[in-house]
Amino acid sequence: MNALEQLHTLGQSIWYDNVERGLLESGEMARLIANGVRGVTSNPTIFEKAILGSSSYDQAIAEAVSQRMTVDELYDHLVFHDIRAVADLLAPVYQSSRGIDGYVSIEVSPALAEDADGTVREAHRLRQAVGRDNVMIKVPATHAGIEAVERLIAEGVPVNVTLIFGLTQYGRVLEAYIAGLESRQKQGLSLDVASVASFFVSRVDTLVDKEVSNKKLPTELAGKAAVANAKLAYAHFKTVSESDRWQSLATSGARVQRPLWASTSTKNPAYPVLLYVQTLVGPHTVNTVPPATLTHIEQASEFERSVDVDVPSCRAAIAELESAGISMEQVSEQLLDEGLQGFRKSFDQLMGALTERLAGRPASN
Repeated sequence: MNALEQLHTLGQSIWYDNVERGLLESGEMARLIANGVRGVTSNPTIFEKAILGSSSYDQAIAEAVSQRMTVDELYDHLVFHDIRAVADLLAPVYQSSRGIDGYVSIEVSPALAEDADGTVREAHRLRQAVGRDNVMIKVPATHAGIEAVERLIAEGVPVNVTLIFGLTQYGRVLEAYIAGLESRQKQGLSLDVASVASFFVSRVDTLVDKEVSNKKLPTELAGKAAVANAKLAYAHFKTVSESDRWQSLATSGARVQRPLWASTSTKNPAYPVLLYVQTLVGPHTVNTVPPATLTHIEQASEFERSVDVDVPSCRAAIAELESAGISMEQVSEQLLDEGLQGFRKSFDQLMGALTERLAGRPASN
């Protein structure tokens, strides 16, 4: 049993946070899936790096120029090709897991982050255009995004709710999922609608550690926030999934909205490379990892259930940070803003470069 299979026996699915045509053409993506990767996620930054950072898309772009595509058509042409190809590779996982795993995620445009109606329309457009059952639509957990999530779940669209950083924000996401299912229940519709909640981890430590340093707080407060924050989110997940409200949905066929640990590469070289993997293993979880982290997982020897271990000390750590003047609510809001800005920048840079290519000019970057 390899490391990915071992994690799966502990209830955790490893998804791959990367899509690039070269991985598809070389057979590497197929190898990863055969080795135990059970899903794939993408975002605007991943596609910016993939399309602008390799020559794998040059022929497709040249064909688009000859066909006089618009930049929006070209973006869809490039991205949909890769998403469909990954979805087809994951189809056996999707079928054998009965729709628990085997998904590839594609994100709505960052320009729609504050537009609930636009997000719902775009989600349906993406789903229909890609044409694969095992595609999840990624929606950022803004106020408008969470409103859209409830509507999309009610309409039967699988959703990956992304850019979740805080417990209040996560609570709203979980509530939206349940409310969407309850709407379906009232209509007599199937409750088998898949969803994950992408709770970001390492970025929390990056920001909180900076605050610890700036405020000249005790150094032992550093490196504690991210794991504690995630474990408390899981504790809330368990409380909700054990509630009478949820059980009434579960008996009608509903599946839990699994917490998905995102941003799990270690940013601080002083921390163990698998800090955000080894500490967050447990039932009904997903960890979506970038290439380097996946390599470290494959080389690891043993994992054990950890996500619900020592939760009281996690509450104490967060309380200590709060009492020292670090508001986790403000940390969550800042990281959400930064995450949205980063995705908008990547999307705008990619669209700008594609516009230049369509005009017959080499991309400026």
